[in-house]
Amino acid sequence: MNVLRNWLKPVIILSVAVGISGCEVQAEEYLVQDQDAYKEALDKAGPGDVIKLANGTWDDFEILFKGKGKKDNPITLTAETKGEVILTGQSNLRLAGEYLEVSGLVFKDGYTPTSEVISFRQNKNNLANNSRVTEIVIDNYNQPERYEVDFWVMMYGKHNRFDHNHLVGKRNKGVTMAVRLNTEESLENYHRIDHNYFGPRPILGSNGGETLRIGTSHHSRKNSFTTVENNYFDRCDGELEIISNKSGKNEFLNNTFYQSRGTLTMRHGNNNLVEGNVFLGNDADHTGGIRVINAGQTIRNNYMEGLKGTRFGGALVVMNGVPNGPINRYDPVINARIENNSIINSDNIQLGAGSDEERSGVPEDSTFESNLIYHDDGRDVFTIYDDMSGIDFKNNALVGEPSPELKTGFNVQEIKLERAENGLLYPNTNEDVGAARNLKVTTKDMTGVSWFPKAEPLIAFASGKTINIEPKEKALSEAIATAGAGDVIVLAPGNYVANKFLKLDKPLTFKGEGEVNLTFERTAMFEILAGGSLQLINVNISGDDSPDYAGNSVIRTSPYSMLPNYRLEIIDSNFRDIDTNHSFNIVTASKGTFADNILIKNSKFENVSGAIFKLDKESDDYGIYNAEYLTIEDSSFKNIGHALVDYYRGGRDESTFGPHFALTNSSVSNVGKDKRNKHKASIYLHGVQVTDMTGNTFEDSPAFLINHTVGEPKTRITNNKFEDVPSPQVFELNSILENTAIIADNQGLNP
Repeated sequence: MNVLRNWLKPVIILSVAVGISGCEVQAEEYLVQDQDAYKEALDKAGPGDVIKLANGTWDDFEILFKGKGKKDNPITLTAETKGEVILTGQSNLRLAGEYLEVSGLVFKDGYTPTSEVISFRQNKNNLANNSRVTEIVIDNYNQPERYEVDFWVMMYGKHNRFDHNHLVGKRNKGVTMAVRLNTEESLENYHRIDHNYFGPRPILGSNGGETLRIGTSHHSRKNSFTTVENNYFDRCDGELEIISNKSGKNEFLNNTFYQSRGTLTMRHGNNNLVEGNVFLGNDADHTGGIRVINAGQTIRNNYMEGLKGTRFGGALVVMNGVPNGPINRYDPVINARIENNSIINSDNIQLGAGSDEERSGVPEDSTFESNLIYHDDGRDVFTIYDDMSGIDFKNNALVGEPSPELKTGFNVQEIKLERAENGLLYPNTNEDVGAARNLKVTTKDMTGVSWFPKAEPLIAFASGKTINIEPKEKALSEAIATAGAGDVIVLAPGNYVANKFLKLDKPLTFKGEGEVNLTFERTAMFEILAGGSLQLINVNISGDDSPDYAGNSVIRTSPYSMLPNYRLEIIDSNFRDIDTNHSFNIVTASKGTFADNILIKNSKFENVSGAIFKLDKESDDYGIYNAEYLTIEDSSFKNIGHALVDYYRGGRDESTFGPHFALTNSSVSNVGKDKRNKHKASIYLHGVQVTDMTGNTFEDSPAFLINHTVGEPKTRITNNKFEDVPSPQVFELNSILENTAIIADNQGLNP
């Protein structure tokens, strides 16, 4: 039977005569239908040969592509039709040998069983050199566990190219793509990474969410000679470092960063070139540009517009370093050349960032020359943290308020900007400042593949069809079962009882028309699962039918780790009598789940025995947290047993921007007095990076407890009214510097 099966396998489909060194050699093409046939073809393949995987789904296929081609005649592995070979389940690809080329494959609906989806090596002794991976798609191919680390692409060896690929939706921890320099065979590698589409990477909520890394700290004083050019980074939001450079002699040329949170960071390594890159922030939160660290860096002819990032995530950041520090710390900036860059309508240029007792090494022997700094509102965009006499400022054009600490090197001018054919803004003068007028912008359509869509990453609320339901048994669960992502379930007036968990694995809106009352008979009403998000509009929810158990929730996330981030919005809704037993919360987030955004607007919460928001399950002090933004507007909270918000982000890592908490124009009365409220606070914030409480009324409640843990947290408590509430307690847990909280213009604070 085995003989018959092998005889039936297709082998040579086409032979083509190829001239090599004066001899005629038949280049052969193999179309293979299964894994055994692939292995047979690989054993036969030589220079110029092509192995094609038949169209269809290949499940659990760990491809080892090993061989020795020649410079003008590589061995090729490709798809029968590009985009129609789908590698699923636990599949991956390893290349080993010389002059190999892979193209046309799609990885989706699965995850790698090893630490890498695509690896330019078989093992540490068998690397790929002079090889190419092109027109490959990796689409949401993630480990099931959010914080289980893997890498999508890892480059080893020398003289390899990774180009015109499409990488989108990396959700678990680990760099999307990295270059390793861990052996002599991978040093000074001269790799080329070009014309790739690095699609949206959602916020990870911890360190480990870089999109591209070149090297590691351990080998960071070695040279890589890697070129990264003409790539498109589309909303790559994983963490602070979009690109983490950790080696020397690399070039980052003509890449576009579109609305991506974070920076291209010269984290380690010397003598790198950053030139011709375009950063377009669209005024989105935490969008940044370039962060300069170490010696010999050249930053020239880059364009930055609409970047709103601060501190380490600013438009241009020049760090302080650690004098004679260990290899994993920040080396001081020495001999940096920052010239002919345009920084337009971007809020922050940070000089000497990170200055503290350890990071005391100021920049030396550096120049800041012929740059254009423009802001429509004329603000001073410079923040100076330390002595900047080691930077020579020359011939810079400044439109706006000059920094009083930078006395020379800036020509304050009235310049108007005009948008050129390349889409960038230039002054209407002929002065030789800012980015070049012939700068060629890499656009999205220049990158990736033509046969796979660059889809939007999120399905918006209320973007689908409308489903109308009446108050009858199973109405809610049946509507969820038939609804599609983005649909709106409109509830007619009446009383609805949920007798089972309402499990959401897609974004759905529940909107009441008239008086709509919801109760539930399980320990939670809504459970947000992987892929799910929830919007509630104009509904009344009570705990009247809830079981008599401690620790119930109205809304909870899956008890298991979730890869996709979720969203939650509660608008024009009322919650009352959520107090069947103690510690009954409104929203409870589980460990390993993450909300991009939680919004509460114009809603009321009364008689709740637990907390409104329990966002404290990531208590390992690894810098992980449960939600990026929690925003409360125009709402009221009365008779709440535990804290209004229990929000925790532990550790001291500086690689994330959040969490963010905003409470505005709301009233808080008799909140946080229950004996089981372990923090004895009406609002408990630990490690929250941005806090804004303004225009609120607080009555008859314990004090806020706010712990600053890392970085430069921004806490503002202003223009509020307090009655029978002690003053907020803000502690700097890991800093001897003056407390950074701004508590001002409030009425009635008690000592």
